[in-house]
Amino acid sequence: MSKYDLVAPSSMGVRITPEGFRPVHIAQNYFMHATSAESNVLNIPASLGMKTKVLTAFVKDSPIAAFIKNELSRRHIEYEGPDIAQDGPWGLRHQFNIADSGYGARGPRVWNDRAGEVGRMLESGFYDLDRLFTADGVRIIHMSGLIAALSPQTAAFCMELARLAHGAGTKVCFDLNYRASFWKGREKELRDAFSAIAAAADILVGNEEDFQLALGISGPKGDEKGLSGKTESFKTVISDAEKRYPNVSVFATTLREAIDANRHMWGAVMLAEGQWHEAPPREISVLDRIGGGDAFVSGLLYGILKGCGYEDCIRLGWAGGAMAVTAWEDYASPADEEALWSIWNGNARVRR
Repeated sequence: MSKYDLVAPSSMGVRITPEGFRPVHIAQNYFMHATSAESNVLNIPASLGMKTKVLTAFVKDSPIAAFIKNELSRRHIEYEGPDIAQDGPWGLRHQFNIADSGYGARGPRVWNDRAGEVGRMLESGFYDLDRLFTADGVRIIHMSGLIAALSPQTAAFCMELARLAHGAGTKVCFDLNYRASFWKGREKELRDAFSAIAAAADILVGNEEDFQLALGISGPKGDEKGLSGKTESFKTVISDAEKRYPNVSVFATTLREAIDANRHMWGAVMLAEGQWHEAPPREISVLDRIGGGDAFVSGLLYGILKGCGYEDCIRLGWAGGAMAVTAWEDYASPADEEALWSIWNGNARVRR
């Protein structure tokens, strides 16, 4: 019996979003919440009673660190990691993500401010990994390409986590999340690291370009063919990825097309144990699009952890992403599982 259902390494930070849909450059009032791509994946299982933990690091005596710890506790996510001295005003800090939501024809804009980020220091020595995987036990560990590419230290840390998890019988989920700005000048280093993590993975998430750019998988691009073209491109790429990574049992991606900032076509496709499953694109309303992809993974993993059939897993993932974009936070916090199924079923009636 494992103590933890889902664990993720992450560099925690805060996101500030202008109130009233205003763009950043003229906004005066902001809403702030604690965030990271990986902790956002923990949120649906944590909201629905599963045991989750984030492996991270904090700036010692920082009020932002205190805010993040309080927010993780409120979200029922355990945290583990050292408090590291700031080393003066020009030393370490938590990342700031500054993002407006856009509105109508005006698309959202995101500005990442990550200089001196404490999470770039994550390493295996910060944690008792033997206790985590052997004594405590973990059912699934989730990693994203954002944390794996953050620094040479985090890349090595993620490779070690994948190796230990694979050896302990813990399932490994890897969301490729390729970012060109992270990879610039580090292509060989990161291609080797991502390939090593993928080789130990049971679940791989990413669109066709993520697989091509992060792992060197060959195949077409579907950018200019609409969502049906993206689906076919993904299936072609995965036919190659299956051969290269035989340990992987689940390949998945979201499908998104923006009609405008507040209306998207939203779908998903997944190959699970040799069988394709799809959540056909449907129009959804969008308050703030950031976090929809992570919430898809969150719902998908919740379904897998619960032992749902794969058809229900992709539906829970679709609904998780559709829920996340209805809130200012970039994660989904369902009150119960029924809330996700209501979204999938198109039932927006009041529940009294």
